[in-house]
Amino acid sequence: MAPKNQAREDREARERLRLYEARQGLHDRQRRRRVRDDLFGVGALVVVAALATGSQLAFAGSRPSHDADASASASASASASPTPSSSATPANTGDVPSASIAKDSTWTGTLTLNKDVDLGIELDGKAAPQAASVEIDLIRKQFYEGTKCHRLADSADFKFLQCGSANGDGTGDAGFEYGPIENTPSDDVYPKGTIAVARSSSTYSQSTQFFIVYGDTTLDGSTGGYTVVGKVTSGLDDLQREITSKGITDAGQDGTGAPEVATTITGATIERQQ
Repeated sequence: MAPKNQAREDREARERLRLYEARQGLHDRQRRRRVRDDLFGVGALVVVAALATGSQLAFAGSRPSHDADASASASASASASPTPSSSATPANTGDVPSASIAKDSTWTGTLTLNKDVDLGIELDGKAAPQAASVEIDLIRKQFYEGTKCHRLADSADFKFLQCGSANGDGTGDAGFEYGPIENTPSDDVYPKGTIAVARSSSTYSQSTQFFIVYGDTTLDGSTGGYTVVGKVTSGLDDLQREITSKGITDAGQDGTGAPEVATTITGATIERQQ
């Protein structure tokens, strides 16, 4: 049995090296597309900001000049649109894990933050086979362990914690981007507990980043929305008590920023249920 075990260990070591090299080699490229630090992946994000006159939706994209309130004029809205150029045909890039991994099944596991916040998670391989397959593959390969949750939003109608960038600052991935968008809510409301995939303006720019919704959140769906890959089944109270309730450090114009409590993914597990 020793040779087999050694062979398996060698394969795992090579895979860990491949992921490490992917993280390091893509650092500069992802820096240039840094706004995956925004919820809208590396491109544009919809922010619900609590204003004196009520809540308004706004885009927060990679270029400040592209910010626009949902209630702005038609011309301003057009300039803020993150829709890809019609001359480009969206397509996967890099070595995207096969959509067959999820096998049209439900998968359950855990996501541990800072060693003591344990979130029960469920991934939906039926509603989001491609995204679920990617998450399953990344968890199995321990990609997320040691990465940070770099971005927190905490306003009246906009609550999420964003995680999964290879470099821990909203940049870096595992060497691939994929699409299409799957399983988006028809009413643009992402309920408390939702796990969704971050992306940029392209519907084929999903990669390793995801966000956990810890309070009902409304996001504009006019550009395609965000793939709902699963949900948190337990531990949200602990997440709120230990991390999100502590606030944000240096909030940006969109009201989001690094969580006051530095947050690292310290463990992740997943297994097929049915």
